[in-house]
Amino acid sequence: MSEQFDYIIVGAGSAGCVLANRLTEDATVSVLLLEYGGSDQSLFIQMPTALSIPMNTEKFAWQFHSEKEPFLDQRQMHCPRGKVLGGSSSINGMVYVRGHAMDFEEWEQSGATDWGYRHCLPYFRKADNWKFGSDAYRSQDGPLSVNNGNEMRNPLYKAFIQSGEQAGYDVTPDYNGARQEGFGPMHMTVKDGVRWSAANAYLKPAKSRPNLKVVTRALTHKVILENRIATGVEYSCNGVIKRASVQREVILSAGSIGSPHLLQLSGIGPGNVLQEAGIGVLHDLPGVGENLQDHLEYYFQYRCKKPITLNGKLDLWNKFLIGARWQFFKSGLGATNHFESCGFIRSKKGIAAPDIQYHFLPAAVRYDGRSAFKGHGFQLHVGHNKPKSRGRVRALSSNPLDKPSILFNYLASPDDVAGFRKTVHLSREIIAQPAMDEYRGEEIQPGIDVRSDEEIDAWIRQGVESAYHPSCSCRMGTDDMAVVDPQTRVHGIEKLRVVDSSIFPVITNGNLNSPTIMTAERAADLIKGKGMLAPSEAEVLLADQWQHSQRPPR
Repeated sequence: MSEQFDYIIVGAGSAGCVLANRLTEDATVSVLLLEYGGSDQSLFIQMPTALSIPMNTEKFAWQFHSEKEPFLDQRQMHCPRGKVLGGSSSINGMVYVRGHAMDFEEWEQSGATDWGYRHCLPYFRKADNWKFGSDAYRSQDGPLSVNNGNEMRNPLYKAFIQSGEQAGYDVTPDYNGARQEGFGPMHMTVKDGVRWSAANAYLKPAKSRPNLKVVTRALTHKVILENRIATGVEYSCNGVIKRASVQREVILSAGSIGSPHLLQLSGIGPGNVLQEAGIGVLHDLPGVGENLQDHLEYYFQYRCKKPITLNGKLDLWNKFLIGARWQFFKSGLGATNHFESCGFIRSKKGIAAPDIQYHFLPAAVRYDGRSAFKGHGFQLHVGHNKPKSRGRVRALSSNPLDKPSILFNYLASPDDVAGFRKTVHLSREIIAQPAMDEYRGEEIQPGIDVRSDEEIDAWIRQGVESAYHPSCSCRMGTDDMAVVDPQTRVHGIEKLRVVDSSIFPVITNGNLNSPTIMTAERAADLIKGKGMLAPSEAEVLLADQWQHSQRPPR
């Protein structure tokens, strides 16, 4: 049986929750939101410190893996994607980074007309509920609560910022404001000690509206096309195949793996890929699934000479105490993601914007919560964040439950290899500053024996991991390889859009939840055909003499 709606949104992730909220603000509009996952009410999702659990749990996340990566010694890389209300905003690290203003200028130069920083900043502000006040860059009026967790009570956070300053870099009070470059407090999407996912911020306030229908455990099989017009979707729920028809538009918000895969399942994509998968070609669109980008990172770990790190809190008794305090008071170590200070720097002179990102963590552990040694330690999560390497997503069959083939081609570009090599030298220099003297013990990894270019390159190939930021696989633009136009409409198909991080033309310098939410906020106005927010004239500050110096001259 077929129900009819004005809009059908596939995927209740960061973008889908925003769209469901904004489109149903008009009481005359009906919206169907389809999500394959279920409830997000697990303690492990809502408690910020438990972030490693939902990310590594099949119930809450698609446990994708890449093909053997040819430039990472044939390693298969883990790529979890949200499979729950809130999508990846319910399993991520809650880090709030908008990206650098120059990233969005790069979007516009790539063909995403009117997606420059001046156009995007008003939508960042529309979403923003910043704890520390409003200005030209920040707002306290939006649904997405942002703060600094426990406000850097552990002395290691401030020592890291001081070490960056002693190494010759700027201190920036708000890297999401006028200047990204520098060291300072890191921001997180947490409200009153609870993960503030897109589900909490956007979907829950809208769920009581009679014009929104949310269906969980709904696996979308394909978009239904008639003469290259999207007329609805086919999906299954509790073993029953259903169809829903659409009056206005179908919007795919299934993420950078799910959206290109679903387009291909629907017969939209590169003709040769579809034919090899046994899928009929309804619209040959060669860019679908191409241009895949992601951030890599590694853990730069040191022993700590003082017993003040989270490594002393990893036993069952301390975890129980942390959990109990959070359960009753929503405070303490359970109420933060522990990434409370950070840095953004340039890898070399001659580039205007940072391409290296640091998350500082007062613990030496992995993303799965395991510690590789006994004692206390701290670490930097280090990423070279403007990769030139490109990968792809490809359907292998017409079965929607068959996972697609994913190949990122990490470090295929020699520039990416050189960039990561540089991060090792720069990171060692930063941690060697006097501010870290009373805390810095021996280097755990890479280790003091990893010194030459060859040794560093080999360690990077074995030590890097995904930062879980897949993007750009349904690129926005106007050229032959673009998938959607600057209005987010799929080229060559009527009444079909894609709105999520897959439409980014180029990956931004930082975590992707914030720019994904901004994209959906802006797309919602485009879909509704209403006037766009006025472009911002806010100033963007670049480092002095960036053409001639890797760090600001003193």
